[in-house]
Amino acid sequence: MNQDFSSLYNYHEREVLAAVMKSASDFPLIQADGDLLCDVACVALNRLPPRYIRHAVDFLFYLTEHERREIDTAIEEAVSYAFHFVNARAALRSNG
Repeated sequence: MNQDFSSLYNYHEREVLAAVMKSASDFPLIQADGDLLCDVACVALNRLPPRYIRHAVDFLFYLTEHERREIDTAIEEAVSYAFHFVNARAALRSNG
């Protein structure tokens, strides 16, 4: 059996990365350091349950509108938390 699993991915990864890039300009201390943007993405992803899929269109097709809004809200909240968490840590480090 020779199966290719390369099409599998966590749905939240792409959505979180897009949300991080969209919000980065609101956090100049973090935006100035690309490593901190990666930290923000990691913190946000760790706050969300993994949703492994093969094709986003198939995943989204089976969700209700309510479920889609819940996922979008969860991503927004996780990214917001992550930016504030990482920003506070970076500020402490720069003052110390």
